[in-house]
Amino acid sequence: MTISLLFDIANVFVLPFWVLMIVLPNWGVTKRVMESYLPFVALAFLYVYLFVSSITPESAQALSNPQLADIARFFADETAAATGWIHFLVMDLFVGRYIYLEGQRTGVWTIHSVVLCLFAGPMGLLSHIFTYWITQKFASPAESDSTTPSTSTPQA
Repeated sequence: MTISLLFDIANVFVLPFWVLMIVLPNWGVTKRVMESYLPFVALAFLYVYLFVSSITPESAQALSNPQLADIARFFADETAAATGWIHFLVMDLFVGRYIYLEGQRTGVWTIHSVVLCLFAGPMGLLSHIFTYWITQKFASPAESDSTTPSTSTPQA
């Protein structure tokens, strides 16, 4: 399989998870699917494969003491760029999943944050943090007791 095909497959692979969290957040199937770590295992294996494929002695040396110019040269390689993109896909989906699960657990509205996370993970996380803070500020004391953020994630 070519790097380009693996890149395309990974892009399509994550879409159903985003659709479930955004379009059908309260569906039982969505809840069960998003509680699983299996999607991340598949993507992480692809990431590891691409990462190992993209490392050369020169790139390993450059990455051991990263400088911006060295990183730019590293990502000029198609395999390295695909590896970086898969990294974004995995991490953005993981953060989106965290936001989704926290919303399910606490009742805090999350669709806007999940959508932002799909396109720019850190902005989605920031949106969720602000939404949580605002919700806490305006929630009654009884409601705010039940919306304490979780530091653990469900098991697969």
